[in-house]
Amino acid sequence: QVHLVESGGDLVQAGGSLRLSCLVSGYTDSSCSLGWFRQAAGKEREGVAHIDGRGSTIYAESVEGRFTISEDNANYTLYLQMNSLKPEDSAMYYCAAQRERWCDEYSYWGQGTQVTVSS
Repeated sequence: QVHLVESGGDLVQAGGSLRLSCLVSGYTDSSCSLGWFRQAAGKEREGVAHIDGRGSTIYAESVEGRFTISEDNANYTLYLQMNSLKPEDSAMYYCAAQRERWCDEYSYWGQGTQVTVSS
């Protein structure tokens, strides 16, 4: 059974940094993508950053150059380094993994970790 557990969310001032972690267990298909999503109050969930099985990354335009997604395969952990944070980055952040074998939709989700950026 696949489990994803996020941590690292916090209250931070604008301009500050945070690193989110996602511990992944039970997920065996390294060819599929992992990603970070966020959902702010009253808004739809949006993709923030993705990393595929080859290590290629994709970022939302709003975070390009400020956020970095990475993975530590030895420790089964996905990271999101967030720098130069803005109040509009405030949201619940979720890590997710694509459906194994098919690598299509994001089928596995964590419970989320709250990031709040004060102005």
